[in-house]
Order: sequence, then structure tokens, then C-alpha cells
Amino acid sequence: MKIRYSEHDVTARVKVNDPQAVKAAVLRIFTALYPDSGHGPMEQAFDDVGRLFGGEYPGYHASDTAYHDLQHSLDMTLATARVLDGYERSNQGHKRLGPERFLMGVISGLFHDSGYIRHRHDTRHRNGAEYTHCHVTRSAQFLKDYLPTIGMKGYAGVASRIVHFTGYEKPLAQLRIYNEKDRFIGCVLATADLLAQMSDRCYLEKCRDRLYSEFVIAGLNKRCNPDGTTEVIYASGDDLLAQTPQFFRFVLERLDTHLDSVYRYLEVHFKGRNPYMEELLNNMHHLDRLMARKDLSRLRRRLHPVRHRLAA
Repeated sequence: MKIRYSEHDVTARVKVNDPQAVKAAVLRIFTALYPDSGHGPMEQAFDDVGRLFGGEYPGYHASDTAYHDLQHSLDMTLATARVLDGYERSNQGHKRLGPERFLMGVISGLFHDSGYIRHRHDTRHRNGAEYTHCHVTRSAQFLKDYLPTIGMKGYAGVASRIVHFTGYEKPLAQLRIYNEKDRFIGCVLATADLLAQMSDRCYLEKCRDRLYSEFVIAGLNKRCNPDGTTEVIYASGDDLLAQTPQFFRFVLERLDTHLDSVYRYLEVHFKGRNPYMEELLNNMHHLDRLMARKDLSRLRRRLHPVRHRLAA
């Protein structure tokens, strides 16, 4: 059995903090499905996402959100490609998505959290987490502007809509998705987003040590009541973890009721297994045990350092 380090995907074979490693893994999937199709836009997108998060993309600071970082976006994109692969291998003829929609799904995954990254002319915000409430809308705009630059102008509009499946800024029923294949890709993006982060080897530590700090910056640790009083929702990282078991259960229901159980296609890709769901459930049960003992001291996994510069 391979040792899984904090920078590894669920198979312990792909370093999901390395755009080139994830690009190679996704390209293997793509070329096996569509051996005669070009994949230049996807290769360019993998190069560009590394530049964007690293502060080398024109007009943008480096990413400075510790939880919603490059590793998460790459991990989520790899999961997206694997679900799409399972679907394509389960269908024939006109039911298949085809290479262009596959590319759109992967590229949308790469930039689904681009809305956390600050423009260089932004003088109002000190950290990308301040965009939490509107980051999906900003990601949608990035995709709408970006796709034409890599020869995929025809998918810019739909990509800017289906990326909203990954957030809660717009009710899914209100999104104008006219093609069922596009809606399916939206469900895949949302599913991959949830599974990638919640199957992360260090998910619990990241919630406590990284996500909580983003919530504080965004003001999500408090609630303003109608009577003008302020209510604390999460008093600390440990407090956030204490409320995470109910989030696990919310996610499991959402995967089935709102996202059409598309995670089942991972069993096709992995030939009968779903390591994402296995690791998610392992994390959930581990947290349940720790909460029952009222002892979070066993959460000692070392987080891999974030591989991008902080914005100036």
C-alpha cells in the first residue's frame, strides 16, 4: 500500500499541489477517452492556473486564502475528470459528453475558486477570503473572460453558469441551464468540489487551522440578528469542528438529492471502488469518535505548506 502524504490525492499516486502532475493525470484520462481529439486549451489552462495562484498572471495578486488554495483546486479538478471518465465509459453514442464538454468541465474546475484571488487594483480588500460571499460570481466572470482567450468562446457563457453549482450564491433551480449535459457537468463540479476537500487526508486539521481563519476574515463566524444583536456561530477552530458532523450529513444528503448521485460514476472509473467516498466517511467517523470523547488532541497531521506567495 502506498503511503499517502498530505499533498497526495486519494490514491496516494498524484501530487495535487503540482499543476504538472495533475495535468499529466488528467491528460491520460482524456487521451484514453478521445485519442484523436486536441487538448491544447486544457494544457494551457493548467499552466495558467499555476500562474494565477502564484501571482504571475497579469492583473492579479497571488492567492492568499490558506484553505481555498491551489491544491484544493487541482484536487477538485482531478476528481472532476474521474467522474466525467466514469460517465463517458458508462454511455455510448449521443449520450456521451464528448471532448469539448470534457474540456469545459475540467477548465471550469481549475478556475472554480478563482474568485478568491484579488485584482492588483483592489485597494479595498486585504485578503481574498473577504470575497467569500461573492467568490463564485467572480469565478464565473473570470471563466467568461478567460475561455475565449484559449479558443473556447462558445463555452464561456455556459461555464459561467454551471460554476454556480459549486456555491450557494444562486439557487440551482434558478440557473439558466438549457442542456441536460451541461447541467450534468454542473452536478459533477459541485460533487467533485465537496468530495475532494472532504476526502483530503488533512481535512479536519484544515477546517480547524485554515477554514476557520477564512470564516473570521469573511465575517462568517458571526451572525447579525434582526434585533441588532450579534451572535457568535463559531468561537474557535475547535468550535467549527464541533459543528462539522452535521455538515458531513448535509453533504451526503446534497450529493444524492440535489446533485443526482453523480459520484456513483467514480465506481466505474475505479472499477468498483469509490476512494473519495471511503475517505470522506473515514474522516466523518473519525471526527464522530473524537467528538464523543471530547478530545481533539489527536488531530495532529502536519499540513503541507501552501505553495504560493502571499499577496503584497
